[in-house]
Amino acid sequence: MTLDLTGRVAIVTGAGAGLGRAHANALAQRGARVIVNDLDVAAAEAVCEMIRSDGGDAVPNGANVTRLAEVAAMVEDAVSRWGKVDILVNNAGILRDRSFGKMDLDDFRLVLDVHVMGSVNCTKLVWDGMRAQNYGRIIFTTSSSGLYGNFGQSNYGAAKMALVGLMQTLAIEGARSNIRVNCLAPSAATGMTNEVYTKDALAGLGAEMVSPAVVALAAEDAPTRRIVLAGAGSFEQANITMTEGVFLGARADSADRLLAAMDQLADRTGEMIPQSGVEQHQYEVKRANMAHSDLLRA
Repeated sequence: MTLDLTGRVAIVTGAGAGLGRAHANALAQRGARVIVNDLDVAAAEAVCEMIRSDGGDAVPNGANVTRLAEVAAMVEDAVSRWGKVDILVNNAGILRDRSFGKMDLDDFRLVLDVHVMGSVNCTKLVWDGMRAQNYGRIIFTTSSSGLYGNFGQSNYGAAKMALVGLMQTLAIEGARSNIRVNCLAPSAATGMTNEVYTKDALAGLGAEMVSPAVVALAAEDAPTRRIVLAGAGSFEQANITMTEGVFLGARADSADRLLAAMDQLADRTGEMIPQSGVEQHQYEVKRANMAHSDLLRA
């Protein structure tokens, strides 16, 4: 069955070039009407012209995602034109790479502001509308730099992992309103990565090869609460897991025993994917109760 987004309205931020442009075009090719957001309005208009020339419907928007009033006007534009917002792709971002010891904290704050608060602002201003219509698809752009770390990207990695935490909670809160929330970790040759990796490393990493993941996560049958990795036509899923660990109880030497048991602590045999933060507490209390019962029986 061909995935059809006809009648859906999407906002894609940072869509004047690179991944955002590819995402906006991919959504439009499936029938979605698209607000193409970028600080470079001329670039956004060029993307819209490309979409229109292919029979799609798109309009440019120059809102700065860090400015709530501008985001509010962008959402209002979508609603006044097309009556709703069904899909939000939080793609806008910047890099300010430097090792942590040499990094200016203003650059740290700026990266957090664009990636985290920019995504929060956009999501907050579509959230009530999605709840009211009992439908929404939200995609946050995370990164392997957040999931696994990268030298010189402490600010970027912190921002990208923050979006995973945001996704985890919003997926829970949005479930009753049919709002499905996911993260995408892309690998692509874009303006942000061209200066970080060699040409050989970027060969075959076209932005358009990531966009099928956006289309799938924007679909009516999309999953929720997934971290999808995509690049060069390959797609994977990352998981935040919890190992079975060790139970030490309340002992004077617990710290010593814990240090000695770090390999056992890391053993991934039987690891779990908690469905909420409460499950950690429940698991630990259950283990403590079981240990207590064993002592009483001994």
